[in-house]
Amino acid sequence: MPGPSRVFLCVLAATTLAGAAAIGADALQRRRQAWDQAAALTLGDPALGQGKIAAYGCGACHEIPGVDGASGRVGPPLKGIAGRAYIAGRLNNTPSNLEAWIAHPRRVDPQTAMPELGVDPRDARDIAAYLYTLR
Repeated sequence: MPGPSRVFLCVLAATTLAGAAAIGADALQRRRQAWDQAAALTLGDPALGQGKIAAYGCGACHEIPGVDGASGRVGPPLKGIAGRAYIAGRLNNTPSNLEAWIAHPRRVDPQTAMPELGVDPRDARDIAAYLYTLR
């Protein structure tokens, strides 16, 4: 028969695993809610946007959580962009302004270092949807 300390360790391990699973499930639920809210806000698809960010090479200049290889240091990191008041320090952070900035940054600010990448409106909407999941 196992001693009291062995039983305690087994109970502690089981409790820790159950707690970790609950935390993981809670984090997953919050992430799903953020994706659903971003899709409703922008009418875009965050999953497609995540892929389009990689395809357009946005990570060459920006650090973007959840996008492989997106570790650029030229532009600002985009973690938390959903909670920022302004885009590029100039525009109120709204879906339409973010989409406009992504599609044509030089129309907004001719002096910006952000290049025109030829992002079409649908892609800009999907990219904005993904960015609005970054809280």
